[in-house]
Amino acid sequence: MDLEAKLEQIKERYDELNQAMADPSIYDRPNEYRELTIEHTQLKELVEDFARWREIQGLLEGNTELIEADEDAEITEMAKAESAELKTELKELEEAIKFKLIPKDPDDSKNCIVEIRAGTGGDEAALFAGDLFDMYRRYADSQKWKMSVLSVGESEKGGFKEIVFELSGNEVFGKMKYESGVHRVQRVPETESQGRVHTSAATVAVLPEANDDVEINIDMKDVRVDTFRSSGAGGQHVNKTDSAIRLTHEPSGVVVECQQERSQHQNKEKALVMLKTKLYDMEMEKIRSERAADRKSQVSTGDRSAKIRTYNYPQGRLTDHRINLTLYNLDDIMKGNIDEVIKSLRVEDNLEKLNAVME
Repeated sequence: MDLEAKLEQIKERYDELNQAMADPSIYDRPNEYRELTIEHTQLKELVEDFARWREIQGLLEGNTELIEADEDAEITEMAKAESAELKTELKELEEAIKFKLIPKDPDDSKNCIVEIRAGTGGDEAALFAGDLFDMYRRYADSQKWKMSVLSVGESEKGGFKEIVFELSGNEVFGKMKYESGVHRVQRVPETESQGRVHTSAATVAVLPEANDDVEINIDMKDVRVDTFRSSGAGGQHVNKTDSAIRLTHEPSGVVVECQQERSQHQNKEKALVMLKTKLYDMEMEKIRSERAADRKSQVSTGDRSAKIRTYNYPQGRLTDHRINLTLYNLDDIMKGNIDEVIKSLRVEDNLEKLNAVME
């Protein structure tokens, strides 16, 4: 479907909404009225852009006739100059319209919970999990996001067997969601005497935080609450009281734990947020699976078993396999400068969404 045909569809829907909202009886159905109002607001700007798009097309056609007639040299030159400006405006307007046509992910504005787990590779995988955490910590700092560690499983030789943390701020999930998947590292471990390159891996899961506008009802009768002593970093308070909390949602089998706060009450509150987020993600996964059956995005399917990226230290190279992006500034990236990677992924994802809309 071309752009004009798509905009015609939107204009027809907008006119239908105007007609429906003009019916006095709509005020007796407040929920329906609210939904119509939201959709009307979303389409209004596109319809206005379409009107200007048509206006420019008409002006260009008129100028073309004047230029082809060439009856007055001065008028012809004015028409040519105006046409050049109009073509520039038309190109910019079309790009803006295409961007507005891309479906917005309602989760993009949410905070998120990130889980990093060491995979194949033993101690080296745990060290790599620690490097990924440090990379995300620095990136969060650059974005002025707040990070809160929820659970830590440290490795004896450094790094983490697993670490779970929350990120809050502006457009957190919209940027971090592309990090879900298997991250592979190729480098010479410090313990390797022969200088051989080893391959290890860590998995990253990024979950949009389920906030109050999402109906995830948890019956506490279905939740087993266990307390235990915190482990890992935490100063003198660690291992003195059973302040850490583990929640098991028995119907789904989902288990979460929080051990970073000083009080059992605070840990339970954060664990409940984690549990709600996991259950929300399970519901969203069903929806993603249904969508993927129709159209499989290469960028953000949310498949956390897929190998998405390789970090090759000997070559100083990072490769994102989803979009065949290769960069040779690995040291810089590991310091948290991953904006170039994320922007490239977002652009490709938006193109795929736009193509789906235009089909």
